[in-house]
Amino acid sequence: MDASPEEHSSARTHDDIPHVIAPPPLIFLVPLLCALGVNRLSAWPALSAPWHWVAAGGCLLLSGLVVAAIFAFRRARTRPEPWKPTTALVVDGPYRFTRNPMYLGFTLIYAGVALLANSVWPFVLLPAVLLVMQRFVIRREERYLERKFGDAYRAYCARVRRWV
Repeated sequence: MDASPEEHSSARTHDDIPHVIAPPPLIFLVPLLCALGVNRLSAWPALSAPWHWVAAGGCLLLSGLVVAAIFAFRRARTRPEPWKPTTALVVDGPYRFTRNPMYLGFTLIYAGVALLANSVWPFVLLPAVLLVMQRFVIRREERYLERKFGDAYRAYCARVRRWV
């Protein structure tokens, strides 16, 4: 017996996603909250006052990349969520300078919050966060985009760096 159109659609949708391990904001949020919890038990200041405020402000200001990236997705009429199919290759806005402006923005938000809390603990976990992002999100997204957009994606990768 043949599968229904809904089953075919579901199978196509399942194949038409990068299969990231978890939503990227959670990959940043969970370790950040854990580190801030550890900081409450054992404070480890990152910078002396007022420098942590200045550094935090700079990070949070630059994290506006996330908003710019979301607008670029909206202009391209595709979805930014990596667990949903993409319909367009986004190469304008902040994507002209970095292939991962949202993840760079999330990293800056993470660092900004850590600096607002004036805690080194989140920075201790940040390399692990970035490793998880690289292996279980970015690599999977890149394979997916190459499969979906082929030469156009390869050309984009040749001219735009992954981070900065």
